[in-house]
Amino acid sequence: MIFAPAHSPLEESAGVSEAAVLAARGERLDRAAADALYYGASLHTLSALAHAVRLRLHPEPVVTYVGDRNINYSNICVCGCRFCAFFRPPGSEDGYVISREEMAEKIKETLRLGGTQILLQGGHHPDLPLEWYEDLLRWLRETWPSLHIHAFSPPEISFWSQKFALPTAEVLRRLKEAGLHSLPGGGAEVLHNDVRARVSPNKCSAGQWLAVMEEAHALGLRTTATMMFGHEEEPRHRLDHLFAVRETQDRTHGFTAFIPWTFQPTHTRIQRAPLPAPAYLRLLALSRLVLDNVPNIQASWVTMGPQTAQLALFYGANDFGSLMIEENVVAAAGVAYTLSRDEICRIISAAGFEPVQRTMDYKPISRA
Repeated sequence: MIFAPAHSPLEESAGVSEAAVLAARGERLDRAAADALYYGASLHTLSALAHAVRLRLHPEPVVTYVGDRNINYSNICVCGCRFCAFFRPPGSEDGYVISREEMAEKIKETLRLGGTQILLQGGHHPDLPLEWYEDLLRWLRETWPSLHIHAFSPPEISFWSQKFALPTAEVLRRLKEAGLHSLPGGGAEVLHNDVRARVSPNKCSAGQWLAVMEEAHALGLRTTATMMFGHEEEPRHRLDHLFAVRETQDRTHGFTAFIPWTFQPTHTRIQRAPLPAPAYLRLLALSRLVLDNVPNIQASWVTMGPQTAQLALFYGANDFGSLMIEENVVAAAGVAYTLSRDEICRIISAAGFEPVQRTMDYKPISRA
């Protein structure tokens, strides 16, 4: 569902105005106020409110980015999610499990290009034992001790928990002991079970996704939170997602950032037109307003392109995401934006900010 409010800034309702006053004061928005802004506020209002919150949280004229590479260790997956164009079923001629030689070359190139971490994810492989993942992490840690390993996702953790009859906390503990540094927010899609039953019925539930994140935070693993929207959810489900993340963050304080992006339909089994930039920016701005306890909001140039991502820096985003030396999953869905480090820095600078490379937990590495 795509919607755009018919109001100009001067025609916004009393409910929108009251919610905007709350947001401008820095007060926490309840669901009614969030609904009023999402459905009724103009993009101009949302931009102004979200940018003000962003400047309160991050007053320095800086936009951060991380130097990393997405390495998909396998594309073999038994989930069969309808939105995924990347996976291959077991037995497929196109299926693979990455060799250590190939992974080593990818990591060496990442380090040569100034990267500091890898994002390691794959499908729900039915045949790899948990020890395979532990051995991989130990090898990575011992071979490149300075490399940050940002790996796996709640659905993978939940899958291994069921497959190996282990509590998810034990799976996480073993992976952390082997070398895991932090957990990406992948596999969230939209945290509403009715939606997940339609688009990813074989993946963990919304509650399981959130529970894995709580357990990761309890073990000292920092994580990100994500949302992929614009497929078979309704706008209200997106707000359900934001409030679920906020409630978890109230308890754990373990999310470093929130990263929303739009569904890309090419080569998938969901036929929907991609959401336009205004719909993305509307959700991004609301994310900054609702998630008052999540310190960072990330723009998605990988799915939205550099111009919209640059505009997102005035809709609540303070982070430009990843250098993304390699990306395969979104590319499989027909989107292939690429940016070099110099291009990222130029885009950030042209928006009036200073580009600063960071770590996963937002410590600065160098100033470009």
